Amino acid sequence: MSRPTVLFVCVHNAGRSQMAAGYLQHLAGDRIDVLSAGSEPKDQINPVAIDVMAEEGIDIAGNTPKILTVDAVRESDVVITMGCGDACPIFPGKRYEDWQLDDPAGQDADAVRRIRDDIRGRVEALIGELATA
Repeated sequence: MSRPTVLFVCVHNAGRSQMAAGYLQHLAGDRIDVLSAGSEPKDQINPVAIDVMAEEGIDIAGNTPKILTVDAVRESDVVITMGCGDACPIFPGKRYEDWQLDDPAGQDADAVRRIRDDIRGRVEALIGELATA
């Protein structure tokens, strides 16, 4: 099997999906291709998300929020949404998951750390599933 591609989608592509993409790239290396996007992207990454990911040794500061495109969904094997509702196009034969996560926007560092740690656990489980596929 070729390398799977995972797309993380949240509304602003500034917090949750960026942290998830950062973890997946960091933990899976070149075994999995990683994309992230938002249905209504912000103009910058959430600074608190940048700080709490840096605590884990993962630098997402250079990332920029991207608009969700149909092509990004089409080229992905796994699409993980995080509260973007119906904004994601659905293609047959793809694996879809919706991760219920609090939005880190406007939250303090402790709250964002809890979200980050939840994301890490989910990403680790996802890597385990994809590695055995």
